Amino acid sequence: MKHNCWEYKKCGREVGGVKESDLGVCPAAAEVRLDGANGGKKAGRSCWVVAGTLCENSIQGTFAKKYSNCKTCDFYVKVKNEEKGNFQMSMVLLNRIKN
Repeated sequence: MKHNCWEYKKCGREVGGVKESDLGVCPAAAEVRLDGANGGKKAGRSCWVVAGTLCENSIQGTFAKKYSNCKTCDFYVKVKNEEKGNFQMSMVLLNRIKN
């Protein structure tokens, strides 16, 4: 089964999650422009390109600032391995969320 980041990491920042009222909804759980990317709901399987996600209890910044950490994240590696040849590269995903 393909998991979204909030399910895999159990952060509780999804809509209706246990930490939604304390920390707010994670930008990955709200990013509709990435819905379906890498088989996820909203940006649930492309969280590494979304600013403001939670990692190791710390809010992360922009893609440029956080990607070096994300590319070694167990969830990122899991998605990349599950998607194999269908894995959507970060530049493609970033183009989808350009304003």
